[in-house]
Amino acid sequence: MKLTILGGGGFRVPLVYRALLGDHAEGRVSRVTLYDTDADRLTAVARVLAEQGRGVADAPAVVATTELDEALRGADFVFSAIRVGGLAGRAADERVALDEGVLGQETVGAGGIAYGLRTVPVALDLARSIARLAPDAWTINFTNPAGLVTEAMSRYLGDRVIGICDSPVGLGRRIARVLGVDPDRARIDYAGLNHLGWVRGLYVDGRDELPRLLADPELLTSFEEGRLFGAELLRSLGAIPNEYLHYYYFNREAVRAYQEAELTRGAFLQDQQQGFYARMREPGTPAWETWDRTRAEREATYMAENREVAGAGEREADDLESGGYEQVALALMRAVARDERASLILNVRNRGALSALDADAVVEVPCLVDANGARPMAVSPLPYHALGLVAAVKAVERAVLEAVESGSRAAAVQAFALHPLVDSVTVARRLLDRYTEVHPGLARLDRP
Repeated sequence: MKLTILGGGGFRVPLVYRALLGDHAEGRVSRVTLYDTDADRLTAVARVLAEQGRGVADAPAVVATTELDEALRGADFVFSAIRVGGLAGRAADERVALDEGVLGQETVGAGGIAYGLRTVPVALDLARSIARLAPDAWTINFTNPAGLVTEAMSRYLGDRVIGICDSPVGLGRRIARVLGVDPDRARIDYAGLNHLGWVRGLYVDGRDELPRLLADPELLTSFEEGRLFGAELLRSLGAIPNEYLHYYYFNREAVRAYQEAELTRGAFLQDQQQGFYARMREPGTPAWETWDRTRAEREATYMAENREVAGAGEREADDLESGGYEQVALALMRAVARDERASLILNVRNRGALSALDADAVVEVPCLVDANGARPMAVSPLPYHALGLVAAVKAVERAVLEAVESGSRAAAVQAFALHPLVDSVTVARRLLDRYTEVHPGLARLDRP
């Protein structure tokens, strides 16, 4: 099989390749095509992959190209992990929002909206190209904001585009580990949108083990989300939220912490990755060792400000191990290509799974996956506190899509103003003006 990775010069690509190296079954991926508009980054990542595959007899062949048509032709799977505007764009998104006193995180709040307005037009172009050049391919989207981008691409690819995220699987594994349960035997009741979901149950042999966790404060605060949110809140919710909900439940504290931080997360990653890619231009640099050291630092500092606000301490060693989105992607490809039935938490069109949203709304829920793709499983209705957030954020996503498709400035302002973490139409207008200054491409939003 041929796998094409859009954004093939991205820092996390070696995680995907490492997962492929561990797959020796018949029908495995035999060729990986890396596509990126940045030839320098492509060369760097290709070096890392070459060192990874050294000594592995059946390592997938790697081809790098800056020609999109060449990358897509003949692809069986397309993995989309692009970053429009690079990390400089992310850093600007974060700083503009924080200057207005609102959250500027990459996928949440004003920063996520700005990133979506930049990314959706490119994602739509890619979807049209995939539909034209590789109509039978399955597209796996990890480009953020993952739910919004997946919904945009589904306009052209239908159910052949599936969004993935490592947050739900990581959360489920941590809960299972704390409960002394084998994660592979557990069925997780999870529902919401990307970066906005809740674990409402964890079933083993038909028995829900989550109440046992919620009833034990000591156990409840023994893992990352327990320390991040606190036992009292989790017990009142009767669920374990995705880590990104910390931005909603502790918004003022998070904004203050990010305003006081020396660097925003995007600026930190920009500096870190500039250093990595600069070192990779030196011929004698050990590629894999340099990449892995940089990755470990990246993972250790993930959501550091939020953990500081909550007094959650440093991340545990188990949380720094790989096995996240790349393993979800591999499991998804296996299930589709080999018709191996699997249950995975994915971003797919709703089709009635969440009764409050329309059929085409992309949601993040457990799915049954086989050769026919991913089908969402029905989940119990969300409680009102969760439903309100989900409906509000979906309305924001739809406003972003309308703004991109129509060029309407009013729709873009509406997207900012409707978000629960932006509480002013005046601020929404100022945000769009500032984002247009730092991202000139947004000037296309000039229709009333």
